[in-house]
Amino acid sequence: MDVMTTALPTPSAVPSAPPWARRAAHAIALCAVPSGLWRIAMASGIYVGYSDQVLRDVFDIPGWGIAYVVGLAVISELAALFPLLLVSDRWKPLRPRTLSRLAWTASAVLVVGALWQIAVALTVESQTYLASGPAQTVWALTFAPLLAIPALMTAVTWSYAERHRVRAHA
Repeated sequence: MDVMTTALPTPSAVPSAPPWARRAAHAIALCAVPSGLWRIAMASGIYVGYSDQVLRDVFDIPGWGIAYVVGLAVISELAALFPLLLVSDRWKPLRPRTLSRLAWTASAVLVVGALWQIAVALTVESQTYLASGPAQTVWALTFAPLLAIPALMTAVTWSYAERHRVRAHA
């Protein structure tokens, strides 16, 4: 006799992430792409608004600065993939409580980091080396999506915490 069994959800099962949370988690990963590509272009020697002398003296490009800039792009993108863990139904590397705490900490750090970066971007010192005009516009357009990440991360974290809080009370 061929019996098909269907896995019925248990009362303590965690509900799936809502579609908006899944979209927000994927958006976070996409928000990091433009700045990463800009950094890789800079490391590759493509003109991004810095003179050759500034690249050599300030960023050590060519040299170890290439590894730093490319490494920063890779690490940023890997970090931007973290929220996908919060909406995944398949793979949970940590206990929900631990992952929730880590996510709230990451959200707080991202908010503080974004505020810090806005302050730095508005200072005269940060704009000293970058050529004005189109180079600054391209720089602004590639880094602007990063400002959406703290809000998106906080929303995804809240969704994760709420879904797991419901399970804890069930």
